[in-house]
Amino acid sequence: MAIKPLYDRVLLKRSEPAETVKGGIIIPDTAKEKPMEAEVVAVGEGKFAEDGKRIPMSVKAGNKVLIGKYTGTEVKIEGIDHVIVREDEILAIVG
Repeated sequence: MAIKPLYDRVLLKRSEPAETVKGGIIIPDTAKEKPMEAEVVAVGEGKFAEDGKRIPMSVKAGNKVLIGKYTGTEVKIEGIDHVIVREDEILAIVG
């Protein structure tokens, strides 16, 4: 299924959290925090400025980004959890 976000929205897939920590303790799913790192899956075309010109997006598909833990709207696409955020909710592009 092809998903195309509208305007300045970005479809992200959160990175999988680590299963264990240094001490070898396994963390159950209920205790795991939402990862802040995600991969950009798809981007919209950008929002419109007041003069009617489209503002291009700063991120593109394949970028690794940092987002807030509770940012965006959670959606499930083909059984995989994704999150949709506005571009201004992205904190940084990683590497």
